Amino acid sequence: MTLQPNEKSGMCGICSAGCGVIVTYDNDGRISAVRADDGSPFSPMGMICRVGEQSPEIIYSKDRVLHPLKRTGPKGSLEFRRISWDEAYDEIVAKLERARSESGPEAAAVYTGSGSFERALCDVFQPAGVAVSSASSVLFPFGSPNTLGVGALCYVAFAMIAPHVTMGSMYIDMYSDIENARLIVIWGKNPAAHCPPDDFLRIREARRRGARIIVIDPRKTAMAKYPDAEWVPIRPGTDGALALGICNVLIEEELYDENFVRDWTTGFREFSDYVQHFRPEYVEGITGVPAETVRRLAADMTDMTSSGGVAPVMYTGLEYNGNGVQTVRAVLTLWALAGQLDSPGGQCFKMRENRFPVNRGGLIANPCVNKAAGHNDFPLYTKYRGEFHAIALPRAVLEKDPYEIKALISLGASLITSWPQSSLWSKTLGALDFLVCADRQWTADMAYADIVLPAATYYETKSYMVFDSVFRIREKLIEPVGEARPDFFILAELARRLGYGRLYPQTEEELIANALTGSGFTPEEAE
Repeated sequence: MTLQPNEKSGMCGICSAGCGVIVTYDNDGRISAVRADDGSPFSPMGMICRVGEQSPEIIYSKDRVLHPLKRTGPKGSLEFRRISWDEAYDEIVAKLERARSESGPEAAAVYTGSGSFERALCDVFQPAGVAVSSASSVLFPFGSPNTLGVGALCYVAFAMIAPHVTMGSMYIDMYSDIENARLIVIWGKNPAAHCPPDDFLRIREARRRGARIIVIDPRKTAMAKYPDAEWVPIRPGTDGALALGICNVLIEEELYDENFVRDWTTGFREFSDYVQHFRPEYVEGITGVPAETVRRLAADMTDMTSSGGVAPVMYTGLEYNGNGVQTVRAVLTLWALAGQLDSPGGQCFKMRENRFPVNRGGLIANPCVNKAAGHNDFPLYTKYRGEFHAIALPRAVLEKDPYEIKALISLGASLITSWPQSSLWSKTLGALDFLVCADRQWTADMAYADIVLPAATYYETKSYMVFDSVFRIREKLIEPVGEARPDFFILAELARRLGYGRLYPQTEEELIANALTGSGFTPEEAE
């Protein structure tokens, strides 16, 4: 593809997925349009979501935060005045130091939302000793164990705890072999509305080859309306019972993979006894899924008369209930018993050796994870993430249990609109002595912030991406709008002003060099 003089290829800067795009500039050097880069090897099939297509509207939004701001009105209002970055950092450092001197370092905390999923930010600031985390270590050298984030709301139960305790691997080490599937079961996810839309595009191609689609969801989503797709409506929060009901049929009718059970399972007899309670008629009463549908799903998953496997397309919809971990475990067990685990067209495992070796040698450990608020409530979560479960924050702020958290730095998040009981979170943020919000757009949380910081989009950031075995530079496609700064360097500068900036890269060059340390590649080779 030949680019026009006013065009440039790069990565989409709206989310952290790194989809290949071509941006078009207007006469003032502003991005005027974004389209998929059909020639990108990292986002085949011309992948771009609806949000990415609207990038210019987001970058230049009237609600974009452009400058550091300090609250002048009462909490709950949106009365601010513009200040400099130096003034903002002076205020933040002073308030953090005051909280530490009055109540100890644990009185300060940092929260990371989905707006802080940028690859380098996660790689460098995640706590040492964890496999995957978007939590930030920026206050660890300060002495605070209190890092928390949106992972408590989604992903961790589905992608870390459940698969690891069930089969010893996490979601990052697995993939659905949609390309070789005869049947695709979409469960707890709506790929048509997902960002990035990679699964949707793969499903579309598989459907063209003749693959069937089954959608298990309480809502009739766009995928449930897809041509020839079968929709299995289910009562919210009962997915685990359905999975166990299908397992019951597999065992009762001897449809399960006997070789797999013999060679790769423990506790099969006990599991068989347990699922006897989940006969199809009983499951129908729990889930609303007819008993005959439960039996047919079992037959569909083990049909050997058709070539290809059964690929699951799942995500965090399965964990949004009170038994999320066990629900996901039940679904994974179902795939294993049906002979669809690590088989063509099924749920497969990646070769970990093919993952690019991003440097993790400089990660900082939580100074005292056992002292983190909520640790005793959710020890397994804390073990997997090196952070405390965010649901404990309101209690720590409002009830001083196990102690009072007074100061909070929030990065790329909107707690009030993300968590249930928004009034509780409004009350929590309003009760803090000090709140900093760093983001690109105005959020509900900012009404309670003392300092608001303008974060850059990824179009305005030079960083890197990793696509399995490939390391690629994320080029800056425009200069930051207003006084916006990349999230990474907002935190790196805070660390410097707190006296330990040496622990984190302070420039784009240092950031990329740090990632490549030990890989055998130089930054020049990566350009």
